[in-house]
Amino acid sequence: MTSSPIHTARTGDAKAARRMSPMLWRILAFALLLTLIAAVFQSLTPAYLSPGNLHALLRHMAVQGLAALGLTFVIVVRQFDLSFPGVASLGAMTLGFLIAGGHGVGVAVAGAVAVGLVCGLVNGFAVAHLRLPDIVATIAMGGLAVGLAYFYSNGSSISKNFFMSGILDLNDARYFGLDAPVAILALAAAAAALVLHGSRFGRAFYATGENRTSAIFSGIRVKLYVLAAFALCGGLACLAITLLVASSGAANVSAGNQLLMPAYAAVYLGAALFGAPSVPATIAGTLLMSAMLNGFTLMAVPYFYSDAIVSTVLIAAIAAFDPKVGAALRRLRAQRTASAPLREARS
Repeated sequence: MTSSPIHTARTGDAKAARRMSPMLWRILAFALLLTLIAAVFQSLTPAYLSPGNLHALLRHMAVQGLAALGLTFVIVVRQFDLSFPGVASLGAMTLGFLIAGGHGVGVAVAGAVAVGLVCGLVNGFAVAHLRLPDIVATIAMGGLAVGLAYFYSNGSSISKNFFMSGILDLNDARYFGLDAPVAILALAAAAAALVLHGSRFGRAFYATGENRTSAIFSGIRVKLYVLAAFALCGGLACLAITLLVASSGAANVSAGNQLLMPAYAAVYLGAALFGAPSVPATIAGTLLMSAMLNGFTLMAVPYFYSDAIVSTVLIAAIAAFDPKVGAALRRLRAQRTASAPLREARS
């Protein structure tokens, strides 16, 4: 009996679907999630997909994305950094202090980023060389950074010279046809992707996180890469807060408070969707988180509800990314597959 052309075609389609790259499935899952979020919020608030709101969404995404990019390096080497919100607040106040003192935007931004790099280096030294627990060391650094931020103005906001200095152009200008924050994020993401995915340095970051002992025997300077990961996290957090200060028009000591949960949620959500922490995964996770947070803002949802939702997403993403959870699910699936013939025989 010969197969019909329709049956043959369907069989071929099924085989092609099974041969489809796992990464393609992950990209389709991301696109589906993003479309679902957009459809839900557009039905609830018609202004969601308006050009003005999309520009605001992408500018907000740039802030969270830069912080999440720095955190990605720390997660790749299998460490945690809880200090970068406090470090970002110190960077914001450093930026404001320098602008108020009459310094140019370039000097002020460089000073803020330098503060982040120094704090990150201290974190990295404490974790890699002194072998302190990363959570304890970074919490201490975050508290120290917030305390130092109060020295600039006794805790009051700084906005002197902001309108004349040109700092606001970092939010309002356009580069390469893109809003300035989006262009800065795109350049930073391209540079991070080149380092992490297109060079031997990036492979060393991943090797450090996967198996530190093997990395050492392979000649990789593990401590140096841990140090670099924390430094990049601090520097990019301060670059992120620079964009936030440019959009708000003032620097204050609580500026970094809103970075922690969205950044972690973006990195882990992206890692859960794409199978591992990476620059493209982090950008995808940041876009999903920003799309949700922007929708909640348009709907005037109280911040504590949106924070609860972000926390829930973070817990779910960590659970999905955790290899122990994945192994448990695979064992459960294998047990069900093995017991299926027995159930059929008994029936």
